[in-house]
Amino acid sequence: MAQSNVRISGNVKSSENENLIGANISFKTNNQNYKVITDSLGNFSQNVPLENLTIIINHTVFTSKTIYFKPVRDTVLSIVLENDISKLNEVIILNDKKNGINTLEGGKLSFSLKDLASLPAALGTTDVIKILQLTPGVQNSGDANGYFYVRGGDPGHNAILYNGSPVYGMSHLLGIFPFYNADHIKNVEFDKSGSNAKYGGRLSSTTLLNSNKKLPPEFGIQGNIGILASQLTFEVPVNNETGLYISGRKTYVDEILGPVMKPESKNSNVQEMNYGFSDGNFTFLSQISKNNLLAVDAFVSGDELKIKDEILALQTNLKWNNFTVSPSLNTTFSSSVNMSNAVYFSQYSNDLKMNQATIQFDVSSYVKDFGFTNAVQYSIKNIPVESGFQYVYHNLQPQKVKVENLTTVNNNSEKIINANEAAIFATARPKLFEKVTADLGFRINYYNSGSDSYLHFQPRIVLNYLANEKYSFFASYNRQYQYLSLITTSSVGIPTDFWIASSDGIKPQSSHEFSIGSNQNLSKRWTSSVGGFYRSMKNLLEYPYGITQFNEITTLKNDLYVGEGKAYGLELMLRKSKGRFNGWLSYTLSWSDRNFDELNNGKTYFAKYDRRHNLSVVGMYDLNSRWNFGVTQIFSSGNRFTMPTSWYFINNNPVKEYSGYNNAQMPNYIRTDFSVNYYFIKTFKKESALNFSVYNTFNIENPIYVVLDVQANENKDKVVVTQENKVLYRILPSVSWRFKF
Repeated sequence: MAQSNVRISGNVKSSENENLIGANISFKTNNQNYKVITDSLGNFSQNVPLENLTIIINHTVFTSKTIYFKPVRDTVLSIVLENDISKLNEVIILNDKKNGINTLEGGKLSFSLKDLASLPAALGTTDVIKILQLTPGVQNSGDANGYFYVRGGDPGHNAILYNGSPVYGMSHLLGIFPFYNADHIKNVEFDKSGSNAKYGGRLSSTTLLNSNKKLPPEFGIQGNIGILASQLTFEVPVNNETGLYISGRKTYVDEILGPVMKPESKNSNVQEMNYGFSDGNFTFLSQISKNNLLAVDAFVSGDELKIKDEILALQTNLKWNNFTVSPSLNTTFSSSVNMSNAVYFSQYSNDLKMNQATIQFDVSSYVKDFGFTNAVQYSIKNIPVESGFQYVYHNLQPQKVKVENLTTVNNNSEKIINANEAAIFATARPKLFEKVTADLGFRINYYNSGSDSYLHFQPRIVLNYLANEKYSFFASYNRQYQYLSLITTSSVGIPTDFWIASSDGIKPQSSHEFSIGSNQNLSKRWTSSVGGFYRSMKNLLEYPYGITQFNEITTLKNDLYVGEGKAYGLELMLRKSKGRFNGWLSYTLSWSDRNFDELNNGKTYFAKYDRRHNLSVVGMYDLNSRWNFGVTQIFSSGNRFTMPTSWYFINNNPVKEYSGYNNAQMPNYIRTDFSVNYYFIKTFKKESALNFSVYNTFNIENPIYVVLDVQANENKDKVVVTQENKVLYRILPSVSWRFKF
């Protein structure tokens, strides 16, 4: 019998060799019409009868194309769409308004850093962490801190993945500079619900930093030149199938502020401080065959802080470094089946050296990961499915302490920990009923370190109910385990923190989380969302000794406190996504408690970052093609800390008494940021703009810690306590030039 149907498959690309996602393809015969949409790799496939065909390809940004032919056998098409110059600028402006930030189901957000370039930013550079802090459920950490806190969790409960590689050192000094070069990042995906079983190992959230995976069509350069730091990104096409993206960033804080910080004379009591960092990103892309894309991504950064005080005979040197590299291969088998395989290496290390008089002190730590990840995307009866396998070998040293000219030296903390972690995962997105869809996932983790082994099943589920075009509802549950934990040693962003693995009886942290909420399309321009969450956590860790303690018998297992916690709250968001003015309002009302037997007499107390109210208002306004403005208004309740409640003197020495742990609260955090962008040139391929930003526009004092001065009066019958708030940032203006050619 003669064949009655054939399969038409292929790929849709732009003239710049970029795979086009979401292109609409219509197949018209004499009697029937068929429609299909290209997938995430620009591929499509459709069975059609052996008749004359009219194929129409449509995309919102590119010129439509029509193809006429009569197939005689299975056919593979390679389709290229050209830029529609007459529509390009209008479409880009519309996408900027609509896609600045997207609210997805179950606590997910995605955004393009380029679309948020008009937001105020300290020193004129976009900061991923600070943008996340403007969204519901993510707490502003205050000044002098580069971490972020999600739904009542600790800073180490958040995973940051650069093209799939974990980044363990997440901040530069005091959180002043963004820890990542935004020009090298194509988009950001943030998930605070833990609904995707592909990702695990953290209790709170996962942030994906994705670099550009489009082959550069021509040589290009973009960057940002600011007062204290500059960055450059190069797009380098090697040939039609190969290209490079190279980015670099360097600060010159020492050159600008160094002369101010140096002592004027040998008798000056002003300390000499020097700080600098540099980082680089590299992405290599090669279309080694029609269905195989090879990518190699790398990231390296280095920071160094030096402090010298001649009066105290003190010299301090602190270094911390990141390095990640990840080759990956994406293979397309058909329009509905593709696979990715990647190996990666990630390393983070810090080293603190202090010399004072005849005492020399050195404490260092590192964590290294060697990993492999496999993921396959396919369909089963029109149900999208993704499954795969992951393995990582952890090698870390929590603390290596070396002290000279002291009678006691801590040698036990030099232990190196090795661990193996493997996982299988699967996710599916079935349609359960007419208006009910689900994200179903499971993750099975096996972890081994020495004599400690764990096997954990981690289910994930999100149910979505679409009531009508205006209202939808969701509910989710996830179970998480975390095997590597961040131990914080300072309340400010000085990277002496270290990572420790579950071993030697230290159990992995775990959590149960429930959330429920609703999304509303109020109009064509306004959307809103409201939701609540509850999380219980076990085997949380606290390290009360600061950087380290010195004795001969101490071990990290004995020094760490183990406890429990819970967090719950309400999250609200109102967003305007079209028009000259757009932005959003975010509000979180939350509670976060901790309970450790060794702290607060075993009674439950507020966590350090239990901040009852977190409000952010974000606005962006396009006056015309030359000027746009941005403003952010932040209000947060103050951090918790432990305050003495009474004092008395013994032999003229003040003695403090405490009523409870974290019994006091810092002043409320209030900050207004403002920015203006003036564009000399703004086209699809070229850009030249000046950015004027003011951090803390109204110069409000937001202390980072409190110093208490306790003295007795002249009659020795009364104690006088004065409180001094220490402020790091006041008003901080900046000017930078952003360009793209």
